This record gives sequence, C-alpha cells and structure tokens, in this order.
Amino acid sequence: MSALVKPVERESAIPSDTVSVQHQIVVVGGGAAGITVAAQLLKKNKQLDIAIIEPRDKHYYQPGWTLVGSGVYKVEDTVRDEKDYIPDGATWLKDYVAKLDPDNNTVITQEGKRICYEYLILAPGIQIDWHLIKGLKEAIGQDGVCSNYAYEYAPYTWEVIKNFQGGNAIFTYPSTPVKCGGAPLKIMYLADDAFRKQEVRRQSKVMYCTALGAIFSVKEFAKTLLSVAERKQIDVRYKHNLKEIKADTKTAIFDVSTDSGVEEIAIKYDLLHVTPPMSAPNFIKQSKLAVSDASGQGWVNVNKYTLQHNIYPNVFSLGDAASLPTSKTAAAVRKQAPVVVDNLLALMDSKNLNKKYNGYTCCPLITGYGKVVLAEFSYDNKPSPTFPVDLTRERYSMWLLKKYGFPYIYWNRMLRGKPFEGKVLGISP
Repeated sequence: MSALVKPVERESAIPSDTVSVQHQIVVVGGGAAGITVAAQLLKKNKQLDIAIIEPRDKHYYQPGWTLVGSGVYKVEDTVRDEKDYIPDGATWLKDYVAKLDPDNNTVITQEGKRICYEYLILAPGIQIDWHLIKGLKEAIGQDGVCSNYAYEYAPYTWEVIKNFQGGNAIFTYPSTPVKCGGAPLKIMYLADDAFRKQEVRRQSKVMYCTALGAIFSVKEFAKTLLSVAERKQIDVRYKHNLKEIKADTKTAIFDVSTDSGVEEIAIKYDLLHVTPPMSAPNFIKQSKLAVSDASGQGWVNVNKYTLQHNIYPNVFSLGDAASLPTSKTAAAVRKQAPVVVDNLLALMDSKNLNKKYNGYTCCPLITGYGKVVLAEFSYDNKPSPTFPVDLTRERYSMWLLKKYGFPYIYWNRMLRGKPFEGKVLGISP
C-alpha cells in the first residue's frame, strides 16, 4: 500500500557516489504490510535494528476510498501522517528504492544510499499501471472518467455519481490481479443505489465489464453477487478487457475474448469507472527477487505458506507485492504479518520455519448502502468465517463493521502491531 514506485529507467540514474549504511532488518514499504510487520517484530524484540524505507509523508487507508467515491467518507478521513505510525525503535529512511541487489544483501535508493541488510522484508505494495490503458492518463478525472484507485481521483467518482443524469455507466475490471478484487463491484452497486435515489436509474444502463471469466473467485460469494446484479438489473459482461479510452467521443474500447479469438468492441459511456491494470513495482520486476513468468507482473517469488523467498532465504515478502495466490487486501496482511514475524525470528535463531499462512483474506463486498457480504476465504477458495454466521448473506451489521469497525482496527490495532481480533476473541479461523 505504500508508494515506493518511482520508476528508474536506466541503472545510470543511480548516483555513483553512494553512501552505505547497515541495518539488521530492512523493511521496504511503510504501508499497511510494512508498518504492521515492523511493529509486530519490535513487540517481540525491542532490541532489533529495523529500518523502514518509505518515501511518503502520508499514510493512506485505501480501503476507505470506495466510501469516498460513494459519498460516505470525505477523502481527508482516509489519510494521516506517516510519522505517527512508524513504530518506536524503527529507523525511517525517507527515500525511494531504485534497485535491489540480493546477491550482496543491498538495497540502493534513489538518493544514493546503499542500504545493507542481514534480512530483507519486501512490502512495497502494488504499482498502478495507468499507462497500460491508452488514453486513460489523459481522460482520468474529467468528463465522467473516474477511479477509486487513487487518493486524488476518488472524490471525483462521487462527483460523477451524484451528478449523473442517465446513460451508460460502465465499471471495469482488468486482466491483472488488483488491490481488493471486490472493489470494482462495490462502487458499481453503490452507484446503482445512488442512481435510484436520484431517480435516474430508469434512464440508465449499468454495465460491469470484467476481463475475467467470473464475477468473483469463490463460487459461494459469486452466487450472491450475481443475484445482486440480477436484482439491480446490471449487465454483467465477461472477458471484456478495457484497452483504450477515446475521450473525445466518450467511447471505451474493449478486447473481448471469444472461442474464435479476440474481438474489439466499442461502447459509449457517460460514466466510466476504471480499475486499471496493476503489477509489482518496477524495482522488484527488474530484480532477481521477482517471479520469472510470462505475465510480466513481477511479484516477489515467495513460498505461499512460509512467505520466505524461494531462492534467497534471508528475504521475506507480504502484502500486495508478494506472489501469493489470494486476494490482495489489508485483511490478508493481518494474517500474513505474524507468519513473517515468527518465521524470520526462527530463521535468525537457526530454527525451523514452522508458521504457515493458509491464504486467509477478507473482502467486505458492499452490495448497497447499508449492505455488506463479508467474504472471508483461504487458499482452498472456501468460506472461512471468523464468526459462526452465513457469510454469503448481505448484512447491515457487516456494513457497520466496514464503515466504523475496520478503520478503527486499522489505525489503532493493526498498525500498532496488535494481534488479529479473531485470535483475541478465540474465534480466529
């Protein structure tokens, strides 16, 4: 969730007169994952020498941006000063990462520091690849083109929704993994509710155009989400990958995969909410720590259970940048951080890495104002409830948890290194 992504096009961009510093543990990223794991490590052992590399002064509660885009929160509700969440005892290195050199246990920063480490934790978050959709960078934030995937754009989503007068409202999902896979659906369902309240729904067509072949990865929740789409008369279109926006004619261009190949289609829009493609930050993609596959997304190559790197044993990763086959959410980090902490401390003590991550993640799927399906699941893609309730039902209680409970937990417990709430209550999955 942190913003470490400042691409370096050429290695020559790294200053030659580098300054070297040494730390026992270096955490790359001061977002949800980086702060949480550093805080938990220091709660276990205050003597650890931990440095956190994070360039931004501000820390963002990104799960709140859906509620900004739907008029529930003000965008200012989702940001606080980074300095207030750097754990006591940790060193904050306010800089961008330029290069990773795992063969020499070194991180090179944009300002020319050579940070040497004994152990490295990669938690840099995810990179938003706005440039991969032609015309998006020029169109975003005006004439009905919006996205909740940036602090500066989320308020415009609500501006477009509340002023919508009818027509085609398109909500997209790309062909890559994204932060919180349910977020594109959430804003669509909320927009539909707003259109009905504003009495413009009858003259509107709401479309969900996803590059994927299903509305959600877990069939039990997909069934509920499809029933909501049917109830709201939303047009769900699969294997529709947005590739271009022609702002002058308000036209969205999609590649549509069919049995006979890929067909290009054009759809006019009056509102277009874009979920852009995403990938690992460039400095990971360009390093030996990335997964080498055809996707080019460059996730950190870790064991999905221990979160230890598959090649470099003194490297761990968690959060959005890790190559874990589960949804990329803050709740996933909540269960990943203790695994990294225990396994790293075991490694430092020459013990076996016995802590296992089961893929648990949670996505509060907002289906309307006052309605949430709390989707909790693990690697087996089966519901994994914290509470003994039917997770597939829309509930007002879960809306209250999403609106009030989760932000409180995030700022006051998660980032402070406190344990998972289900574990505290004795009901953890």
